[in-house]
Amino acid sequence: MGADYAEVLERLRDERLIRRYVLRFPDDPSYDALCRAMSGGRVEEAFLAAHTLKGITQSLGFGGLCTSASALTEALRNGARAEADRLLQSVTADYRRIVDSILRFQGEDGVGGTAEDIQAARNSGMDNTSQSRWT
Repeated sequence: MGADYAEVLERLRDERLIRRYVLRFPDDPSYDALCRAMSGGRVEEAFLAAHTLKGITQSLGFGGLCTSASALTEALRNGARAEADRLLQSVTADYRRIVDSILRFQGEDGVGGTAEDIQAARNSGMDNTSQSRWT
């Protein structure tokens, strides 16, 4: 996933807490809010969502996604819409890679779920159906 576990453990100091936060990451609304704001041309909203996503991914040690979210945050801060649209593609690729890794881990760990399950639930407006799996 591109995470530096030792750094995350030093920051959060509790393996159970790290596991809990990582398993809940697919349910975090920041990425979806970012995509909605970008598609609606709401730059300030997109900036806030990208900034939030950057902070979460930095805390969890998701280096690649943190880097792409940071670049997107700066493009939005500077009003570089064309660059932001391009960078959103990088954020999306990094986000999917991390979420897919988490979901594979959950499947191996007996929790279950696939990226398609999560996306189908989100698309149908049933975000709360997946939340019980991560708690």
